[in-house]
Amino acid sequence: MLEQETSCVCENEMLEEALLSQLDAFIADYRDKPGALIPILQYAQGIFGYLPETALKRIALALEIPYSELAGVVSFYSFFSTVPRGKHLIRVCQGTACYVRGGKHVLDALRNRLGVDVGETTPDRLFTLEVARCFGSCGLAPAIMIDDEVFQRVKPTKVQEILDRFAHSDNEREAKEQQS
Repeated sequence: MLEQETSCVCENEMLEEALLSQLDAFIADYRDKPGALIPILQYAQGIFGYLPETALKRIALALEIPYSELAGVVSFYSFFSTVPRGKHLIRVCQGTACYVRGGKHVLDALRNRLGVDVGETTPDRLFTLEVARCFGSCGLAPAIMIDDEVFQRVKPTKVQEILDRFAHSDNEREAKEQQS
């Protein structure tokens, strides 16, 4: 068991080093361009899935900016995350129309099905659950958004069916990749 854990740790460290090398190459290309910070942060989040402290420190050093300034930028923009997020981001509208028409019950159903609370990610890192204020679908409330897809008139009883669509599509994609 210990040997297996050690192997996982080594593989994770090797993967992180490979990703940091990719980040270094990207920084080298963008370092001298005006407004380089945001694209570099977006790239880093894209390859890591979030912004780990090691990547942030690397960026701060490479761009010669204080870590506190970098952390301020990251915390200001809601797009950036310093904690691992799921492959699919679920946002549940809790704006007035959605809330009144059952948005809270949809949120509760998602919490129960996923086993996580708002702001958390499932242990398999497939889903992250968040709350939003309005998708502009008030006439078709309640609404949820998974990645870029909006689901309208969502009923708590349909939550599992919606989640299954995303879980199954990922399983099919992984099976095809393994066959190649």
